[in-house]
Amino acid sequence: MGVVYWGRSRSGRDVAVKVVHAQYAEDKVFRARFRQEIEAVRKVSGAFTAPVVDADPEAVRPWMATQYVAGSSLAERIRDHGALKGTQLRRLALGLVEALQDIHRAGVVHRDLKPANVLMAEDGPRVIDFGISRAVENHNTLTETGQMIGTPPFMSPEQFTDARTVGPASDVFSLAALLVYSATGRGPFDADSPYLTAFRVVHERPELNGVPGPLRAVLERCLVKDAADRPRLDVLAKEFAEALPESDPMDPDTATLRLADPGAFAETCGGTGGAGAGKITRSGRTRRRRVRPWTVAACAVGVLALGTGWYIRFGPGFPDSAPAVSSASSADSRWAALPTGWQPWQTTMHETARRGEVDPLAKDSADAGDATCQTYENAVYCAGNNILPVRLDGRTGATVWRSALATSAEGADKARDNFELLGVRDDAMLLQHYVYGADGSSRASIVALDTNSGEQLWARQRNNATVDQIVSGDLVLTPDPTGRLVTARSPRTGTDRWTLQLPSDDYCQFTTAGSRLYAQCFPDDAAKGAVLLELNKADGSVLRRLKTPYTSSLLGTVGGRLGFVVGGGTGPARPEDLKFGEIWLLDPDTGSATTTKLTTTYDGSVRLAADTLWITQANGQVTAVSPLTGKPLWQTRTDVEGSGQPTYDARTRTLYLASTSGRVAALDTRKGTLLWETGAHADQPASGDVTKSKVLLNGGALVVSTPDGTVFSLDPAHPERKPVSG
Repeated sequence: MGVVYWGRSRSGRDVAVKVVHAQYAEDKVFRARFRQEIEAVRKVSGAFTAPVVDADPEAVRPWMATQYVAGSSLAERIRDHGALKGTQLRRLALGLVEALQDIHRAGVVHRDLKPANVLMAEDGPRVIDFGISRAVENHNTLTETGQMIGTPPFMSPEQFTDARTVGPASDVFSLAALLVYSATGRGPFDADSPYLTAFRVVHERPELNGVPGPLRAVLERCLVKDAADRPRLDVLAKEFAEALPESDPMDPDTATLRLADPGAFAETCGGTGGAGAGKITRSGRTRRRRVRPWTVAACAVGVLALGTGWYIRFGPGFPDSAPAVSSASSADSRWAALPTGWQPWQTTMHETARRGEVDPLAKDSADAGDATCQTYENAVYCAGNNILPVRLDGRTGATVWRSALATSAEGADKARDNFELLGVRDDAMLLQHYVYGADGSSRASIVALDTNSGEQLWARQRNNATVDQIVSGDLVLTPDPTGRLVTARSPRTGTDRWTLQLPSDDYCQFTTAGSRLYAQCFPDDAAKGAVLLELNKADGSVLRRLKTPYTSSLLGTVGGRLGFVVGGGTGPARPEDLKFGEIWLLDPDTGSATTTKLTTTYDGSVRLAADTLWITQANGQVTAVSPLTGKPLWQTRTDVEGSGQPTYDARTRTLYLASTSGRVAALDTRKGTLLWETGAHADQPASGDVTKSKVLLNGGALVVSTPDGTVFSLDPAHPERKPVSG
């Protein structure tokens, strides 16, 4: 309906200025609606909205200036980072209840509560765009005969059937639909077209799969067809608080809901365009620059014929989602910004270090390889068998430092040093260092290196047989030489936080799912089954003990439940090189579990992200499967054979996979469309039982390492660009 500008008052206050398009300014009905919007916003306190600073509905081009809210929309938050959970969902639900209570107390019904009209400010959500709101006592809908206004997936049944009956209960229905979308990434009435969506809203039951159990019961009552049967907001406030309890204050999910991009604006007209008035730095802060008035992109509201003689008006991107991208020739706007100073590069972990020294282990060793890397703060950290730990510049591939961490004992010339990269946390590179002597002896230790200098920070001897996955969140879990005791340490200092005694003779895997820390332990006797221990991250105490299948491995979460892949072998499953035919879903609070049988048995690597199983097979085939139904969503054949676990990028909805020869492919996750493939990058493709290649995200760039020590970086918008030597 107009253009939204990011401007600044003479006093320096940032404001959003909404200016009506000229063609609508001549429409008396629309001008009346715009005047109504200004009145509605002024009635509300502003604690949960963007208050009006100034307005002139009688101007030649009617305009309204509101306070600028630093924060992107809920639609962008879900699109870029996936569904909300835990504390995030609680903050949103309770914040919107308070917002609607404030709006309704002012005698206003919003009538268009949808993800694009909720801004995620630092101190809670803000409801915007009162363009189709009305006073409760005013039954004049300001539409022509047979026209309806709203966004179909979030409209109430009465908005379709009789707009004159729309009241506060309609906003309750829309709130519930919005929360279902926030918790699952899809609406309760989604269909292939707005016509079918409208039919489902009026006649069918909502689809609530994936909504956490306690919350589901509350939302079901909000989504009933009869407005009189929906709960009041004061009742909802109590029920949401009970259904979504407070998390542990140490939980990382207690962070605020704001994104690192406060410049994305223009949601007041239902769109997703940015205002463009500031440049966003890599740290997420906005670097201000002078802006000419009225120079920012517009957003529009589309009109769709629905039936004969009546219309549903809805925001662009129905339903509040980004348009599908089907080929590599699509606009570059799909991809995230590249790091400043980045260029495509390729190097090897065996190259000469900055001061001229050569890696003394890997260069002439037949055993060199099986290398892995991780990205951290625009740098790439790598290590492998007989490959010394190294830091590379993520922008150019240049070697920043190479560790001198090599065996110095007698006979070192005959010893073999293998390094396994565990993770990079709190400016510390964490490794397992295995030393194999010429006499057949071996020893293992956990080592932390300073990311800035490569110098050793601390080291602890460990048992190398009874514990796996020993970096979880901000903890390093170091088993003692007996393998019975595990001590949680700070990554940077190695300081003890707590110690846990493991079950006797069990092999344990530690992992983080959601915000919780788990240890899945497997006894020698498979008949006993495996046990899942939920641990208190603050003191290591066991909060819950739950039984799990012996051949399972925890992948992640699905709608608040833990998702395990169940292998077809006799031992603990691993997400890579696995044969499996079912998924096991466990409620960590109640212990109730369900099994999802897949429609076929898969043999490959699997990752769980965005409530989807992404499966790559040895022949290059990629399959997306629903963990709730077991049915394939799509299947695509690529030339990337022997890929490991794929990488899911929530910001761009792209799936990446890489072969051990360094061939890389990108797929659109919505339809499985192959966006592009590259040729091989490695000089010596690996074979046999080696660590699979993995695609890493470095801002908007990709970093790929292959088992032979090759490392390279690509621009996903232009993967054909030739790399320079690092």
